[in-house]
Amino acid sequence: MAAKAEANLTAELWDGSLVPLGPNARSDVRLCIRSAAAFRRLLKSPNLMTVYEQFAAGQLDVVGASPLQAADLWDHGKLLQLGRSLDRKKLVALAWPFLLGAGSAKTEAPAATAPSFDDTVPATPSAGRDDQAMISFHYDVSNDFYALFLDPEMVYSCGYFAEPGMSIEDAQVLKLDRICQKLRLAPGDRMLDIGCGWGGLICHAVTKYGVTVHGVTLSKEQLAFCEAKVARLGIADKVTLELRDYRSIEGKAQYDRISQIEMFEHVGLDNHEAHFKTVHRLLRPRGTYLHQASTRRATLDPADFRKETSYVKVIRRYIFPGGDLDHIGMSTTNLERYGFEVHDIENMREHFAITLRHWEKRLYDRRVEGERLAGRDRTRLWLIYFAMFAKSFERGTTGVFQTVATRRYSGPSGLPLQRTP
Repeated sequence: MAAKAEANLTAELWDGSLVPLGPNARSDVRLCIRSAAAFRRLLKSPNLMTVYEQFAAGQLDVVGASPLQAADLWDHGKLLQLGRSLDRKKLVALAWPFLLGAGSAKTEAPAATAPSFDDTVPATPSAGRDDQAMISFHYDVSNDFYALFLDPEMVYSCGYFAEPGMSIEDAQVLKLDRICQKLRLAPGDRMLDIGCGWGGLICHAVTKYGVTVHGVTLSKEQLAFCEAKVARLGIADKVTLELRDYRSIEGKAQYDRISQIEMFEHVGLDNHEAHFKTVHRLLRPRGTYLHQASTRRATLDPADFRKETSYVKVIRRYIFPGGDLDHIGMSTTNLERYGFEVHDIENMREHFAITLRHWEKRLYDRRVEGERLAGRDRTRLWLIYFAMFAKSFERGTTGVFQTVATRRYSGPSGLPLQRTP
C-alpha cells in the first residue's frame, strides 16, 4: 500500500524500519515518524492540522532534505487521490503490528507546543478584534530571526525575478523599483505606506525618488528597526513613522500615493470595506494606490468562499491569526465599489514561488540559529509554512497580484497612455 504513494522518498518508523513510498524510492531522504503514538494520531486524524502539530513537536520529521525538497519528491495531486481512496480499516489492520511494538502504542505523542493563537478571533475591531496582538504574534518574534532568511533590505513580500536565476537580493530591489514606477513617484510627492514592515519600500522611495513618506505598522519590532534604518541613512527629515492602525489616521486627501504591500492579508474579509474607504479618504483625487496581496481562487458559489479550509485553519492558528485571502475579482470589485478606477493588474504568483524557495532554503541552512532566536517549534513551523505555500503558488491554488488604481475623478486619470515600468 505504501508504494501507491508513488513518492521518491522513504518512510522511517520509530523502530528503525524503512518503508519505501514508491517504486525505487530513494532512502537518503526520509519521512520519519518518531513514535507509535504519533503514527496513531496521524491515522486517527489524517489532516493538515495533525501534520503541522506533529512536525512542530518533532514527532514528524524530514531527514536528508528540507521540507520543501522533500515535498518536491512527492506528487501532491497523487497524494490527495491516494488519501481519498485509502481504506482506513485496512490501513489500521496493516499498521497494527507496528502500533503494538515496544508498548509505545499506550503512550501519547507530545502535544504541539508551538506558539498558537486562539481560533476564535472576532471579525471586526468593534467586536473586539485585536489587530495589534495578531500582528505582534507574527512579527514581534525577533528581527534577527527574520534576517536569517530575508534579503538585506528585510522585504517580507514577493520579489520580482527578471530571470529564474536572479538573486533574492536583486529581485527585491527590482520589485521595490517597479512599485515606485507604478506609483509614478516624483520628488515632492507625499506617500503613505500602510503596514510598512522593516522599511524597505520607504527607504527606496525616499532615497531613489525624493518623496516624503509616512509609514505605519502595528509591530513594535518592525518600528524599532525602521527608525534605526532611517536614522542611519540620514533621511529622518523625509520620513514619519508610527506604531498605529492606519484606519485611525485623521484627515482627508493627505497623500498623493498610497502603497499596501501584502498587509491586506491580515485585515480580514469583514474589514475590507473599512480598508478601501480609508484609502479613498486619505488619497487625493487622481492619486495612485498600489495594492499588492496574495489571493485564493474564487469559488463557483460565492457562499463557499468563506468556508474554512484545512489550510486556512492551520495558517490562522499557527502563522497568520485572523488572516484572510480574498480573490482578485473581490479586490477589483471593492476598488470600484469604493471610488477607485482600476488600471493595471499583474499576476506575480510564480515570482512568489521562487521567493519562497529562497526563504525556505536560507532558513533551513540556518535553522540552528533560528531555533536559538525563535525556538525550535516556531522555526519548524516557518519551514513547513514556506514549503506549503511554495507548492501552493507553483500549483496556482494561491496567487498574488499587484493592482494599480487611482481615486476616481471625472476626466483624464492622469496616468500616461503607455505604462510599462
